Amino acid sequence: MPIPPIKQPEVRVNDRIRVPQVRVIGDDGSQIGVLPVREALAMAQSKALDLVEVSPTARPPVCRIMDYGKFKYEQNRRNRKAKKKQHQMQLKEIKLRPKIEGHDYGFKVQHARDFLTSRDKVKITVTFRGREMAHQDIGHRLIQKVIADLADVSTVESSPRSEGRTLNAVLMPKPPKPGGKSEHRESAGSSGAKSPAPKSGAKSPAPKSGAKPSASQPGADSPAPQPGAQAQAGSKE
Repeated sequence: MPIPPIKQPEVRVNDRIRVPQVRVIGDDGSQIGVLPVREALAMAQSKALDLVEVSPTARPPVCRIMDYGKFKYEQNRRNRKAKKKQHQMQLKEIKLRPKIEGHDYGFKVQHARDFLTSRDKVKITVTFRGREMAHQDIGHRLIQKVIADLADVSTVESSPRSEGRTLNAVLMPKPPKPGGKSEHRESAGSSGAKSPAPKSGAKSPAPKSGAKPSASQPGADSPAPQPGAQAQAGSKE
């Protein structure tokens, strides 16, 4: 027997509000205060708006002056957007044979990985034909290999079990790790940090004032001749 849908509580508007007093919030969000319900309704009608009960469990109930038709339209639009963003998990199926070739195996496993990363469950089915039923251990090893190859993106929801001529297992996607992206970004930023570049205006240190230029430097003065050297040169001439 199907379970009937849960009914949403009905929002009471205008004359459906059957309490003597209500706390009124104006259409601009201001707190007007506690008023008799008839006076609050007259205030809303004077502005061509509605008196909407927004908190029926409060004492007294809280009502707001607003355009109820516009409010319902915006609420339905938000609900439709939220419903579109929700992903309905589906059960996909990947069929294998006990003697599957390596290329086909990689193709099938990649399909299963794509389904799991899209937040869908995957049913792995190995089908036996004829005499292959006598070698079901090959199918068990094949499914265990698939489970191991997809262990980074999935967990086992239903362990391998035989159903007639098939061997089945169900994998479900792993829950996303909280904060995984931010941690990855931080580590990437720290690894890419560069050392500070030298300043463009930096100068090399100036030579000391008392330092003498070396002989190898251009423009260096030759040592002055001694006084006795000129006299000896003149006597020889």
